[in-house]
Amino acid sequence: MTGDTLRVGGDEVVFRVTSDESADAFIAVEVHMEPGGGPPGLHRHPPAELYQVQRGVLTLYVADEDGRVRRRVAGPGEVVAIPAGREHTIRNESCEEARALAVFTPGGTMERFIRAAAVMTEPDMAAAQALAAEHGIEMTRALEAVG
Repeated sequence: MTGDTLRVGGDEVVFRVTSDESADAFIAVEVHMEPGGGPPGLHRHPPAELYQVQRGVLTLYVADEDGRVRRRVAGPGEVVAIPAGREHTIRNESCEEARALAVFTPGGTMERFIRAAAVMTEPDMAAAQALAAEHGIEMTRALEAVG
């Protein structure tokens, strides 16, 4: 439902457009990340992503066509695209809260994952990885493994 606010790990996700509202073409969510926030490691999934930073600074790690992970820092107003199937992660490496509008296309699978992940009460990495796999998300490696 539009306006639903969910907690996924340490991040807050607010649905602006749901997959039902877009006939599964996409979802749009507002993501609020505290310092140190973001997914725990690199991952990949079939939907493409687009981030527009609204406040603060986000650091995006995205693999190029050759598989080399590149680091990009994006501030307010900047837009970063993550192609479908590319290894990536998004982090708030700053000392301030960051906020971005994120669009996933197609949206249904990612919406179902976000909603299921929000129900998890204990930070259990094995359970989180299993849940991700159920939704077509492959956890690939820790960010520290990028070199």
